[in-house]
Amino acid sequence: MKARNKYLIGFFLLIISLTLLAIYSVPDSRLHLIACDVGQGDAILATYKSTQMLVDGGPDRRVLDCLSRHMSFWDRKIEVVILTHPQLDHFSGLIDVIKRYKVDLFVGNAVDNSTQSYRVLKNLVGSKGIRVINPREGLDIRLGSMFLDIVNPIKKLLTDEPIENKLGTFTTNKDLNDFSVVGTLSFGNFNVLLTGDIGPNMIDEITATGKIHKVEVLKVPHHGSKNGLTEKLLEVANPDLAIISVGAKNSFGHPSPEVLKLLSDKAIKTLRTDQMGDVEVISDGKRWWLK
Repeated sequence: MKARNKYLIGFFLLIISLTLLAIYSVPDSRLHLIACDVGQGDAILATYKSTQMLVDGGPDRRVLDCLSRHMSFWDRKIEVVILTHPQLDHFSGLIDVIKRYKVDLFVGNAVDNSTQSYRVLKNLVGSKGIRVINPREGLDIRLGSMFLDIVNPIKKLLTDEPIENKLGTFTTNKDLNDFSVVGTLSFGNFNVLLTGDIGPNMIDEITATGKIHKVEVLKVPHHGSKNGLTEKLLEVANPDLAIISVGAKNSFGHPSPEVLKLLSDKAIKTLRTDQMGDVEVISDGKRWWLK
């Protein structure tokens, strides 16, 4: 009898635990923006209710740990994956993401990386039958209440690019960082500027178009490299918060002292994944706060 009671108590405790887990896994009606701690790389997850947009995947499978921490355990779909540009510290983790999750749309450049790892990603996207769109200035992506307005790659970069919406169909002598997807992610009146690894020359070209406006959050370009953020970009975007995605004790010296000073001089609150782990910003479309 005692053994039977123990089994019953254990059974009811299990039911209660599963019920509580299900309750706390139900998404709310706010935007959650997470700069994942993936070491020396980029992976930005935006979630709203049960929809997700993932921008880059970092250098390895650590991105899966971030997804597990910030997505409901039963959610096995990421509606939109965006690869800002085909460099290893941005795309490698996406291989594991696509193996584990169903992806509806893959946004990635037609410019090729010409490495075996990138061929693996291209073949995987093709074998899964995932729809591909090549990003370009003027492309808008809407996912529920999330809206991404893309301002780079600018048109003049893509004059030699075939219009066929495939990954890796042409090579270039230009810096792959120049092709980085840059865009403003909006949720109500809350705006985030995503920048990939864009450099100063392209920043000047983009800001000259007048398509970058005041944002609440800036993802600092190129892991805080001195070949990324410029004073002009800070003046135009005028962010309240800057996030640097960077690996601890990396060999590149990121973030650079020059970039940190630039942010400090303008009194912009700055958070780093090497110091904070995952950085999560929450917004109801009017206000925003840190978790």
